[in-house]
Amino acid sequence: MQSIENLVTQIQGLSSNASDITALKDYLKAAEDLLRSESTRLLSFLDQLDPSKHSLGYLYFLEPCMYCSITKERANTLVPIIARFITSCSAEQIRYVPEKFINVCKRYKDQVLLFEAPIRGLGPMLTAIRKIQSSTEHLTTLHPEFLQLCLLAKCYKAGLSVLEDDIYEINLPRDFFLYCYYGGMIFIGQKRFRKALELLHNVVTAPMSSINAIAVEAYKKYILVSLIHHGQFSSTLPKYTSSAAQRNLKNFSQPYMELVNTYNTGKIAELETYVQTNREKFESDNNLGLVKQVVSSMYKRNIQRLTQTYLTLSLQDIANTVQLNSSKEAEMHVLQMIQDGEIFATINQKDGMVRFLEDPEQYKTCEMIEHIDSSIQRIMSLSKKLTAMDELISCDPLYLGKAGRERQRFDFDDFDSVPQKFNI
Repeated sequence: MQSIENLVTQIQGLSSNASDITALKDYLKAAEDLLRSESTRLLSFLDQLDPSKHSLGYLYFLEPCMYCSITKERANTLVPIIARFITSCSAEQIRYVPEKFINVCKRYKDQVLLFEAPIRGLGPMLTAIRKIQSSTEHLTTLHPEFLQLCLLAKCYKAGLSVLEDDIYEINLPRDFFLYCYYGGMIFIGQKRFRKALELLHNVVTAPMSSINAIAVEAYKKYILVSLIHHGQFSSTLPKYTSSAAQRNLKNFSQPYMELVNTYNTGKIAELETYVQTNREKFESDNNLGLVKQVVSSMYKRNIQRLTQTYLTLSLQDIANTVQLNSSKEAEMHVLQMIQDGEIFATINQKDGMVRFLEDPEQYKTCEMIEHIDSSIQRIMSLSKKLTAMDELISCDPLYLGKAGRERQRFDFDDFDSVPQKFNI
């Protein structure tokens, strides 16, 4: 009869090479019921195992401990043990049972949040992602878990370590939706609105058979960020967007569509009144901060419109036109916009006049040439990747079977060719 002590001995003896580890996996799988029944005793046996050498066995012992009722006292014991395991475990061994490793990491995240200290989980969770990934192009179930911790800890820069990777392999659609949604929120937190729009656009236009809550919330933020970044919003989605999204997203986002209509009037007083009237709705969606940025962005848009009409204008005239309280407030807005590269202008402090200028970029500096070259290289790499994916899909038996069935329904070879001339 198997016992926990015998399992420890087997783990210690069968963790040296690939064939031993394969045999150990089968042995441990057969003992899963025993491990679950003895879950309250397993922690005491972990001291006899080295997480770097006996990673597979250590993981089998650690996972059942996660499913006991977790109190703060127990979590205080488990969190450092799990963090040490994630940091030191062998990537080759844990990939034999990736689902168990993912379960442990998810429970680790929950326990870290139990302490209301999400920042504690960032390092181990990032390490876990890198160990479970087959390559940096692979999106794992742990990506959205890590990004959620980054958001809760307000450590947005930490999230960039995974958001800057180009993703081509996805296991579960939900992981992709959450990855893009949380990633969009991280870029919003950094005020990198263009990147935020890219990720939120991916959520909204991704294939879906029915509408989901993630897509709805992403669409609301997509509307707001579009107004902040572009000063406008188009409700027309690309043709490749699913019919479910095309039909339903606007219906679930009516207050935001009405906000767009009010914004388009260019009247700041009407916009502020609308926001105040619907404040509770925006607050319940956790979007009130973004909505306030939309209101603030209207001042910028109105100032930008002035650059298309005037070459010079006084600060007081700018304040009156865009409905600011004073020339000093107008000066602060103009200076901020110059600093952000949103307009090109100079301010004469003596007479309070603003002179609007053309974009000084000549696209011939070394930095610009390097930027263009790197963009070309990235596009070429993407083109090769798409060609390889196209060839892979073209040879896929499932695709060929479906394409064959579709062709039988519309086999144009059965039709006569179109005559070149008609006899009238």
